[in-house]
Amino acid sequence: MASPRAEEDERPPADEGSARLRRLTAVRCWARRYSAEWRSIVARTLVVAAVGAAAGIYFIVYRPDQRVDDATARRAIQAASDGAVAVLSYSYDHLNRDFDNAKSHLSGDFLAYYKKFSDDVVGPTAQQGQLTATAKVIRAAVSELHPDSAVVLVFVDQTTSSLQKKDPEKTQSAVLVTLKKVDDSWLIAKFDPTT
Repeated sequence: MASPRAEEDERPPADEGSARLRRLTAVRCWARRYSAEWRSIVARTLVVAAVGAAAGIYFIVYRPDQRVDDATARRAIQAASDGAVAVLSYSYDHLNRDFDNAKSHLSGDFLAYYKKFSDDVVGPTAQQGQLTATAKVIRAAVSELHPDSAVVLVFVDQTTSSLQKKDPEKTQSAVLVTLKKVDDSWLIAKFDPTT
């Protein structure tokens, strides 16, 4: 059996035990405080994530400017029809006015192409042969429709008269008109005759 003196040596002094107890209490208090803060942080993060998901769904799926409807389709058809008539109609006696009208319906690379083609080919040919061309849209329908672009199939009757041909010549054609929305207006970006 151990002597009473040896047992006293093995036991921690009273101050050391109370210090351990204070440290343990401090650790528990710290753990409670930080676990409460962590719960609060996790809850806030979940709320922010839910709001972010809802906003994402709204902007991707529902956003009003992303929707296309019948009114949008009608505006695209009207723009394609008006543009096709403007591009295919001109008269030798007021070419500049007709070309400027057509250019107001165009955008991008097609506008640059049309400027060059009308100045280099159509203008001189129309002046020389006293050409007059008049186009009329018979039918038009949307082939593709997106919030900022559309493809419209346009069926056109074109009547051409010249100095050499007194009787007007009538032709029918179909054109795929690709439109782009620029500043809330539909403008022709491509003009592809079909066969």
